[in-house]
Amino acid sequence: MIPIKNIYYMLAYAFQVLQAGTYKDIEGEEFEHLNDLLAAILAKGIANQIKRGLGKEYFEKTDTLNSPRGKIEFSQSLKMQNLLKKRLVCHYDEYSENTYMNQVLKSIATALVRSSDVKAIQKKALQRVLLYFHEVELLHPKMIQWSNIKYHRNNATYQMLIEICKMAQESLLPTTQEGSRRLRQFEEKNMPRLFEKFVFEYYRKHYPQMKPSSALINWHTSESKSDHLPTMKTDVTLEHNGDTLIIDTKYYSEILRSHPESDKKSIQAAHLYQIFSYVKNKAAQSTNEVSGLLLYAKTDEETFPDSCCTIIGNKISVKTLDLNQDFRSIQEQLNGILKEWDDSLIFPYG
Repeated sequence: MIPIKNIYYMLAYAFQVLQAGTYKDIEGEEFEHLNDLLAAILAKGIANQIKRGLGKEYFEKTDTLNSPRGKIEFSQSLKMQNLLKKRLVCHYDEYSENTYMNQVLKSIATALVRSSDVKAIQKKALQRVLLYFHEVELLHPKMIQWSNIKYHRNNATYQMLIEICKMAQESLLPTTQEGSRRLRQFEEKNMPRLFEKFVFEYYRKHYPQMKPSSALINWHTSESKSDHLPTMKTDVTLEHNGDTLIIDTKYYSEILRSHPESDKKSIQAAHLYQIFSYVKNKAAQSTNEVSGLLLYAKTDEETFPDSCCTIIGNKISVKTLDLNQDFRSIQEQLNGILKEWDDSLIFPYG
């Protein structure tokens, strides 16, 4: 079980805005439940957004009014006999805070206020910011369409808040399994992406000289077109003195796969094929050394992989990162990966 405090640190790296001074007091708090942490972050974030101003959009609206506004719909006005009552049916644009993003914020914040996992201090903070959403409609958390949310320059400040809402929704929505009611676990959908983003942002913050990127790798093919080949996009690519380390992060409940015909356990073949394909295609287009690393989040399994071998000229490693320890030890593990890859590096951190 990952300590809640470590999830905060992972979120802080994944969303660099969390490391701003406004959120600093959250770091010193103790959280027993994930929802309590997410509520604290959301309350702070929404308060910041209110200071900047809640986002607004123009919406088309048709209403019966006492005075003309926008375009008068004469046929509807006559049909409804509103002219006798000195009322007009008008079609007009209204600049409103009732945007989909604000609806999401209000809906998830309201759900967190009702959650038994959230402490009173966080609930009061959320209730204070919700006072500014009186014109915003509520959505049912289960019906939120995350794919409908698009970001651009004018709403970029909402991105971290919406991601926090999405994480909260996953832990708030109840599911039924074998007739019993339970809370859906946060790890189900969000942890693999958070783990990947955390590792990437950690190296980007502390080792910018290694040019961390989520790079696209071209297939090394003799054909001029490769339209039907899948895209190869790495989780983390690091470079130093021309050499390349490709890291593929994995977050699974089980790392090793059992074989029914023997007692042997092995990592999933698809994972190894994936990192091998990344490395060999990158190496075919480079004159320098290219290495690969499968980095798993450590599980409760009794045995876990920690190995390195050379396959057709390229070093492929498999390691686990133990997230169930103090965060300083996690940092030391991530730093150790780089030291093992290239001991000539000068480390500015750790």
